[in-house]
This record gives sequence, C-alpha cells and structure tokens, in this order.
Amino acid sequence: MEDDDAVVEAIGARVAAGAARPVGADQVVEEWMGELDAVADGAPFRTLRDCSTLSLATVMERHGCPAEAAALCVPLFAYWRAPPLRAGTREFLTDLTLPVCVVSDVDRADLEAAMAHHGLAFTAIVTSEEVGAYKPAAAMFARALAALSLDAGEVLHVGDSPRNDIGGAHAAGIRAAWVSRGRTAPAGLAAAHEIADLRGLAAILGAT
Repeated sequence: MEDDDAVVEAIGARVAAGAARPVGADQVVEEWMGELDAVADGAPFRTLRDCSTLSLATVMERHGCPAEAAALCVPLFAYWRAPPLRAGTREFLTDLTLPVCVVSDVDRADLEAAMAHHGLAFTAIVTSEEVGAYKPAAAMFARALAALSLDAGEVLHVGDSPRNDIGGAHAAGIRAAWVSRGRTAPAGLAAAHEIADLRGLAAILGAT
C-alpha cells in the first residue's frame, strides 16, 4: 500500500494555518511523528488511531491550534481503509504461490478494510493491535512466524521502514528486503536485498 505521507502533510498544514504562533507545516509533521513514536512506545498500549489522535493533540496544544485533533485525523483514518496499491503489487501477488503474512502497525479493522477494498487475501495477518506492540518489537515477528508455522531462516520479510521493518526483522533473525521507493539506503541498513518495488522480489524468490 502507498504511504500516507501526503495526508499527514495536509493535516500538518492545517495545524500550522490555525496555530497561534508562526510554525511551518514541516515542523508540525516532524513534531507529530516524534510524539506518535513516544506514545506508541509507551504504556499502556494504544491503537494506532488513538496514538495518532493523542500525539496530534499534544502538538496542536503546543502551538495553540484550537481545532479538534480527532476531526483533523478523519481523512487519515479514511486513507488507511482504502490506500492505493503501490506499482507492481497486484501483478506480483497474482503470480505468487508462497504463503504471505502481512505484519502491520495499522489497526486490524482498518487493515481488513484496505484488503477488502482491493480484493486481497493473505495466508495470515498480524497487527500491533492484537500483539500489543508495534514494530520493531520482537513479538510482532514471532507472531508472524507462528502464524506461518515457519522458522526465521525460512522467511523473507519485506518492508520500507529501515528501523521498524528491516531492523526488527534483522533482530529476529529474519532476512529482509528493503523497498527503497527511490530513496538512498541509510548507513548500516541490515537488509539482505534492496528493491524499488515488489516487482523486484520475483528474481530474489526465484533464487531461494
């Protein structure tokens, strides 16, 4: 699925426009993502929807924006339920015969809605909501291995987050393929493979 960057940036712009003091939209987004990570890493566990709303509310209060965080998050939550597919995704999945487990930080109802929107089905899905932790937590990857009844050495994890996907998989002893989407690989990236999109997986899987 495509990332929600554009929606997040639009929300950041609305907060910046309503702030009591001058602040850039980029700064709002940066602070929001920082607060989101802090809430997600803290206790008690909260759903991604709650993490997003609470962290945005903190940033809005900081900058004197009087709008309601929950209302501003409505388009973000709607996007999660019907995000566009990335280039090559459907073609890759159509030809794939291997079992696939989706490991996602998105709340289960939103992930299932997105899958239904695109008519997709997978062997298993694991969400942070049911595990009670977000990637790169080891519990997420352990649950995925259990769902597939496979060992770490038999699995390839595919993701676009250097920390959450690649770092988490590496720590769990799972080989990983980083989806770069045109970005430069960060230093120390623990990925066994680097691909631009899912179409690049065909050759990798054919060689394993």
